[in-house]
Amino acid sequence: MKFFIDTADVAEIRELAATGLVDGITTNPSLVAKTGRDFLEVVAEICDIVPGPVSAEVTATDHETMLTEGRKLAAIASNVAVKVPLTPDGLKTCKVLSDAGTEVNVTLCFSAAQALLAAKAGATYISPFVGRLDDIGIDGLELISEIVEIYDAYASIDTQVLVASVRGPLHVIEAAKMGAHVATIPPGVLKAMFNHPLTDKGLNAFLADWAKTGQSIL
Repeated sequence: MKFFIDTADVAEIRELAATGLVDGITTNPSLVAKTGRDFLEVVAEICDIVPGPVSAEVTATDHETMLTEGRKLAAIASNVAVKVPLTPDGLKTCKVLSDAGTEVNVTLCFSAAQALLAAKAGATYISPFVGRLDDIGIDGLELISEIVEIYDAYASIDTQVLVASVRGPLHVIEAAKMGAHVATIPPGVLKAMFNHPLTDKGLNAFLADWAKTGQSIL
């Protein structure tokens, strides 16, 4: 499974990219707005830090304007993936951009039917929102399972399932077990994946035993 980080915080991206665990970045207008910076400048800077796909979202809702915005975003860097909403105009835009060789991330997916439409429109990534479904009492991970099953049934579908709205490590692990290609993870969730009390306990014991020897590797 590939790990994308769901943030527009450049300092945080630099820190996490240094771990070697980051395969890409997803942003959206809300995340960029939190930075208080120019949208295009932030996207360009992130693209310089992370060689993998960087999702940058259009803000228009009609096809013609979405297409114009998408082309402008794609021109920022070769690793920009244009993010469009799962609407008729969004999928129309997806088709044009993907046919031109631009990676497209279709976002705000909440059903398997929508995911099938996005794949037929040529989406590089489909972003089902598991956490938001959980919030309204629907099993978000069940949607991941359905989409993976459908995509796996057709060799002609190469759209990658990008698990979004991740709320904790369990979402990542369960989605990975189902065969999802990507999870876009908030920085806090990625950091939480490092943690286990037995790791801390074991390390403390090793260090205590080492200290008793009075030795130094350096």
